[in-house]
Amino acid sequence: MRVLGYHAADEIPFMNAPEQKNSIQVIDRMMRLLDVLSEHADPVPLKHLALETGLHPSTAHRILAAMSNSGFVERAENGTYRLGIRLLELGALVKSRISLRETAMQAMLQLHQTTGESINLGIRDGDEIVYVERTSSGRSAVRVVHIVGARAPLHVTATGKLFLAEDGPQLVREYARRTGLPRLTPTSIVTLDALEKELDKVRRHAVAYDLDEVENGVRCIAAGIRDDKGKLVAGLSLSTPSERFNPDLARVIRETAGQISRSLGYVSAVHD
Repeated sequence: MRVLGYHAADEIPFMNAPEQKNSIQVIDRMMRLLDVLSEHADPVPLKHLALETGLHPSTAHRILAAMSNSGFVERAENGTYRLGIRLLELGALVKSRISLRETAMQAMLQLHQTTGESINLGIRDGDEIVYVERTSSGRSAVRVVHIVGARAPLHVTATGKLFLAEDGPQLVREYARRTGLPRLTPTSIVTLDALEKELDKVRRHAVAYDLDEVENGVRCIAAGIRDDKGKLVAGLSLSTPSERFNPDLARVIRETAGQISRSLGYVSAVHD
């Protein structure tokens, strides 16, 4: 039985094919107009919008009028258009509902499935990295300190080096003086000169390494995760026993970190 245009079976509004096609076509035209407006810093005349979207001026005008009524577009007195405040409100709402851990977890699980290794999500807390999420590898009984809630100094962790590289030379020197660069293993970096050389590599390659520096027999590769403002907010790292360490995994770690960053709203001028 159908009541008020609904199919009783699934309660989806009934719409015939021509109506559905027309509705999708209008949505597509709206998106084309929004895309063009987003590419212009200044208000855009109707004529230019019609030309760049391939729409007839009367069609573009009709759709823009509806979008103006909803606040998605603003129309100036001289007949030009720009993006409306409603988009900012919706964007702020979306941002407020984005969780770093929830956003990262799906990509972390996929990376774990691809590599078979432990994947960690770390954030900075002062002079330390705190691991807030982790996927465990069943391939090895080697103990890894990167358990959820674990902490380690910035200069010996792959993720920590990402944050130090972001700080710049002056703040790095202050960190070295403040902490004394404590040694955790025989391979830990404990001099400012060695740390600065290491951070220079991190800046050039956009990836950082921990080579048995936190724990003997464990190595890590990390890449940075950025938010919608471009701020480094976390590091994605892969932990593996030293005998299974594969530096070629750096590429897929960078790609996964870039994927998470884009989900957080980050837009890079260069493809990640």
